[in-house]
Amino acid sequence: MAAYECFKDLAIILIAAKLFGLVAKKLKAPQVVGQIAAGLIIGPSMLGIVNQSDFIVMLAEIGVVLLMFSAGLETNLKELVKTGPVALSIACAGVFVPLVLGWALYGAFFGFAPFGSDEFFRGVFIGTIMTATSVSITVQTLRELGHLKGRVGTIIVSSAIIDDVIGIIVLTFVIGFRSTDAKPAEVAIKTLLFILFSIVVGFLIYMLFKVLDKHSLHHRRIPIFGLALCFIMAYCAEKFFGIADITGAYVAGIILCNLRDAEYIAGKMDISSYMLFGPVFFASIGLKTNFDGFTLSLLWFSLAFVIVALAAKVVGCGLMAKIWKFNNKDSLKIGVGMMTRGEVALIVAQKGLAVGMVEPKYFTSVILLILCSSVASPILLKLLYRGEDKPDHITVSGHSPDIDETDEVIEDF
Repeated sequence: MAAYECFKDLAIILIAAKLFGLVAKKLKAPQVVGQIAAGLIIGPSMLGIVNQSDFIVMLAEIGVVLLMFSAGLETNLKELVKTGPVALSIACAGVFVPLVLGWALYGAFFGFAPFGSDEFFRGVFIGTIMTATSVSITVQTLRELGHLKGRVGTIIVSSAIIDDVIGIIVLTFVIGFRSTDAKPAEVAIKTLLFILFSIVVGFLIYMLFKVLDKHSLHHRRIPIFGLALCFIMAYCAEKFFGIADITGAYVAGIILCNLRDAEYIAGKMDISSYMLFGPVFFASIGLKTNFDGFTLSLLWFSLAFVIVALAAKVVGCGLMAKIWKFNNKDSLKIGVGMMTRGEVALIVAQKGLAVGMVEPKYFTSVILLILCSSVASPILLKLLYRGEDKPDHITVSGHSPDIDETDEVIEDF
């Protein structure tokens, strides 16, 4: 492909992704849904204006790595420690129940395969896609309702963060089993070695960045070095440990998340993602989506996939919250707050496609899940919180803060 063809494709992708992203925003849906729709419309499935190329594939891979790096940077380790075993147990239930039910759903539609076979791992991977949680829509809803800083809101946010960490670990194991002929013990050893490598090397790198942070606060060299760390960790994870590159990128973000400049680094990464790599990645999902193999059976599977994925989070997280002595209503709030899906589900699905664990036609199911959860979760939360006081808007003295103070709280979050 000539270079000028790449430029034409990029221009079309960026314009279409932005326009459809704005339409999605107007319709109260996540902008990423609009960007995926843009790729679907301009791609081979419909208009055929843009086709997948090695260049687009590489840009999309960089995009997904940057997204996971940013997710790591935005992780609040102090908040995770503070919420402790409650958030951890809710997150574990929010991963285990969808994982098992996803595998069972795939088996019910396409047959239960013996352990170790390709079909068995496809079923497990469908469950792995269900484990992802995207809390951004829930956060915005709780913020508007005035309950973001309440006990339930804090548990939801913390559990969602831990949920993604556990989900990435599950993804690492599943891909490790599927992409090599290694035995379970070998995959586990490689994963543990990577964790040890991340702890030792991560501590040394963190101390080095802390020195840089002290002498060069808000200097552009820090985000540049941070980006280099992201790529190095992504390379090492896949090259030396057989672990997904996105896991390495996520760990790189975790290493730097406690720096004073973490927010500054994340801001610089967001510029690259927002301007180029993010739209290309999400549009590439649409470009890859193929309706040729879409049958009535797959339609029924997609509907069942959405129902099971939504119910699995509510049941898993809600029951665990009940075990921790939350009342019925608060347990339901936690379950509903954890059922939204977004970028992480797409990232997991994309990685599965790259290693041959899922077919492009299943992206339709994932996109449908994101749409349904993005609409259902805010509506249900508003109904569950109806008539309750808004603790976020009350100070210790009992007086409401002024507008500036409220804005500062929102900006700080």
